[in-house]
Amino acid sequence: DDQIEQERASQHLAGGCCALAAIYLMGKFYVANAGDSRAIIIRNGEIIPMSREFTPETERQRLQFLALLRPELLGKEFTPLEFPRRIQPKELGKKMLYRDQSMNGWAYKKIEEDDLKFPLIFGEGKKARMMATIGVTRGLGDHDLRVFSSNIHIKPFLSCFPEVRVYDLTQYEHCPDDVLVLGTDGLWDVTNDQEVAAVVMEVLTSYEPNDPCRYTMVAQELVVRSRGVLKERGWRLPNDKLGSGDDISVFVIPLGGPGNYT
Repeated sequence: DDQIEQERASQHLAGGCCALAAIYLMGKFYVANAGDSRAIIIRNGEIIPMSREFTPETERQRLQFLALLRPELLGKEFTPLEFPRRIQPKELGKKMLYRDQSMNGWAYKKIEEDDLKFPLIFGEGKKARMMATIGVTRGLGDHDLRVFSSNIHIKPFLSCFPEVRVYDLTQYEHCPDDVLVLGTDGLWDVTNDQEVAAVVMEVLTSYEPNDPCRYTMVAQELVVRSRGVLKERGWRLPNDKLGSGDDISVFVIPLGGPGNYT
């Protein structure tokens, strides 16, 4: 993140990205995630999550707590409180459900003038945005990112620190069909864990266990299926829902080899 900031100044480069990394070291996989990419292990048909997405919804309390500590970051335009919907001026003085950085559930409060400000986090699912700008809360770069038509910087709320999960390969015997799947949000937006596992099994079983290209073909098939087929109304999946419009990058990494096959 520091290097990106230096290049921004020296080479006039702007922008940012999410990051998902897997490192194999001394019999263990270390999977580090900062952003909305995800990783899963498929072992003997079982799905083992190796990361979680960092979005305004999943990191609500961290963002609200930072806003509480440093209210100046909100630029007098946002409220750190979360409400079920946008508050209207006519609702001043009425009671409304809300939650703050210390709450998992909801409580009632009387609506005040400050509550009419735009919420720090607004929207649900993939439409959720922090400060009406960005849908991820961890990643690299974005040092120049501001709220539209304002001087309010987003970067203080974006963390470059990943969450790291560890998987010990020495604890299990792995066959060639056991894999680690790394994918950007373009995959996971339209394909869930079970569907990914089904594609993995379908493609792998169509190749010999000692054929190294089988893992590349799985990754290719996952990309193709998530993108969909181009029709008159855009890229469509078999169920006629929209295909992924985001970047789709997939790695499929074997955890075992032909010698481990039983």
